[in-house]
Amino acid sequence: MFFVSPFKLRDKGVLGMNQRNSGYIGRYNPRKLYPLVDNKLKTKIIAHDANVTTPALLGVISIQAEVVHVENYIKNTSGFVIKPARGSGGKGIFVITKIEHGRYYKANGKEETLPEIQRHVTDILAGLFSLGGSADVAVVEALIQFDNAFDGFSFEGVPDVRVIVFKGFPVMAMMRLSTAESDGKANLHQGAVGVGVDIGNGKALHAVQFDRPIKYHPDTHKELALLEVPSWDRLIYLAASCYEMTGMGYLGTDMVLDRDIGPMLLELNARPGLAIQIANGEGILPRLKLIESLGDTSSMDAEARIEFSKKHFSQ
Repeated sequence: MFFVSPFKLRDKGVLGMNQRNSGYIGRYNPRKLYPLVDNKLKTKIIAHDANVTTPALLGVISIQAEVVHVENYIKNTSGFVIKPARGSGGKGIFVITKIEHGRYYKANGKEETLPEIQRHVTDILAGLFSLGGSADVAVVEALIQFDNAFDGFSFEGVPDVRVIVFKGFPVMAMMRLSTAESDGKANLHQGAVGVGVDIGNGKALHAVQFDRPIKYHPDTHKELALLEVPSWDRLIYLAASCYEMTGMGYLGTDMVLDRDIGPMLLELNARPGLAIQIANGEGILPRLKLIESLGDTSSMDAEARIEFSKKHFSQ
């Protein structure tokens, strides 16, 4: 274990948790708007109204009496995802990637029965995975068919792109790649790989796992420096437009790329983590300060904000 002086972190422009909470989340994210972000079902509704693409909604289960109907939502699919509307940190997300002859399989090949799927939905309704442990609803979505450009970069899971958007400006991005250790999930604290992505062109900058630099994916051995996000301009446009969609000033947008549909919004986070700075090998604070120095930017549309970010934050 090692210790880094707070003064060195400050000199490198690293944003710390206390400053993030008080100076950015608390200042720029009105509390009344949190339900739009914390509830995945509400996020999908406002995204639909704003013409922001999201994974197809197959069904919603809100009471125990409806659990028996989950089969109706999933029987004509090739795969699906069930998640708690108010879950966090990837908890409670249940993914089936293959259905054959009425049998359900996870990415690792493990078979799940219909009663087990129904039991998981019951656990979601009981609040086992929700913020604060309160009763929740289960959201059933179509499975994302991730873009072939990411073959070998992720292990048994769908890679996603986290973009931090501040006052509508995309300021920093990283790709999160699942591993065997992360159990196919894209959460860095569970062992996923974080790859810093250049705001200007979507190309890889720097990669880490458990906050330590790596060059190759630990399971596939793919060279991470070769990663490049396709349809990058469309992706960051969708991310930037989430500012108007939510009214949130400091936001984490999680984007995915479907091989048929292209970039889609997966979910939003009003309290995005700080590890994105490690993945980029650079502190985010100077970028935030530069945008704050612009003053009133209400006259700038998403395209203008993106151009500013590309000009000033591309590495």
